[in-house]
Amino acid sequence: QVQLVESGGGLAQPGGSLRLSCVASGFTFRFDDMAWYRQAPGNQRELVAVISSSGSTNYADSVKGRFTISRDNVKNTAYLQMNSLKPEDTAVYYCNAGRIVNVEGARRDYWGQGTQVTVSS
Repeated sequence: QVQLVESGGGLAQPGGSLRLSCVASGFTFRFDDMAWYRQAPGNQRELVAVISSSGSTNYADSVKGRFTISRDNVKNTAYLQMNSLKPEDTAVYYCNAGRIVNVEGARRDYWGQGTQVTVSS
């Protein structure tokens, strides 16, 4: 059974930090790209950061220099370190695992249940 279990969300003050974790099970973690998405009320889900199976990273412009994505292939866990938080970072954050599964380029995705991050004074 595939599971992605997020934790680490909560309330932070502007300028503060939070660290999200995503523990994966039920699939071969090291072969998947791992990503964090977020969705604020009334907005579409947006990509925050991604780390490939080889360790390369990419970030949304809005979080560059403040957020860091990482992974531990021994612990089957992905992380999102969020520093210098802003009220506009408030959203539900979702963990995603994805990979291309055939020569036609079809993609398989798994999603976590989401964790709420609220940035407010």
